[in-house]
Amino acid sequence: MPTAALEIKAISAHPGPVPGKGAKRNEGDGVCKLIDVTTCIGCKACEVACLEWNGYPFHETKFDNTYQTMPDLQWNYYNLIRFNEHEFADGSFGLLMRKDQCMHCADPGCLRACPADGAIVQYSNGIVDFQQEYCIGCQYCVSGCPFNIPKFNSMTKKVHKCTLCSDRVAVGLEPACIKSCPTGCLHFGTKDDMKALAETRAAQLREQTAHTNAGVYDPPGVGGTQVMYVLHDIRNPEAYGGLPANPTIPLMVRLWKGPVKWLGGLAISLGLVGVVAHFLRFGPKEAHPIEEVHRP
Repeated sequence: MPTAALEIKAISAHPGPVPGKGAKRNEGDGVCKLIDVTTCIGCKACEVACLEWNGYPFHETKFDNTYQTMPDLQWNYYNLIRFNEHEFADGSFGLLMRKDQCMHCADPGCLRACPADGAIVQYSNGIVDFQQEYCIGCQYCVSGCPFNIPKFNSMTKKVHKCTLCSDRVAVGLEPACIKSCPTGCLHFGTKDDMKALAETRAAQLREQTAHTNAGVYDPPGVGGTQVMYVLHDIRNPEAYGGLPANPTIPLMVRLWKGPVKWLGGLAISLGLVGVVAHFLRFGPKEAHPIEEVHRP
């Protein structure tokens, strides 16, 4: 596990090179959180640990015929255990529980969509972090995220999300939620190690239980994620509280930050070339003398 300061890999809306990119600070390999939903008991200890570490107050909840604490994530509620009733192939019912938080995509749609320089940063270990002091409150990051994670604070006009406890990871500690889990549902380490552990667990489920479709959720549509799941049924991730089967960055974001941006730059360049060519060909525009009009 990395034990040093974080090196920035990418910055939202930054026109030049990333400051300090390429400097080595003993960061090790990319970090990863593995969530084995098959061993989650829904105790919500991770929810409490997340609130306490980030200094947010506990929220008042209302019973709505489910064990879920809140209906959705909020700007000051980064981590939520989702409870989903599911009917299995044999007709039995069960609860599919999933820890929902930012997935820390390798190709983050929020960072691509953000127009504010420095509001979103991606560290070289894979963590995607928000810098609220630079946020302009446009909420483009909300539309750019295929997992519907960033949440807007209407009072401060800033957007927030899970940081994967970047402040703890920077000094060699695990995220707060990892420390609180009593069942070993949550694991933290390098991406390679967590991938190997996840595949081993999925194979064990397929071979020794009735979950013959168990698998690892690490979607390629966003370049993979630094938060992975072991699911009972990898063919139906939507059953786990709307986890998208094939998340990708929205087309409009990819066009706006890709071809449209390049075409806009090309149009400006051609316009400048046209102005210079006109000046060289015809010279500066001369003022015509105003003819006096004699009225009878």
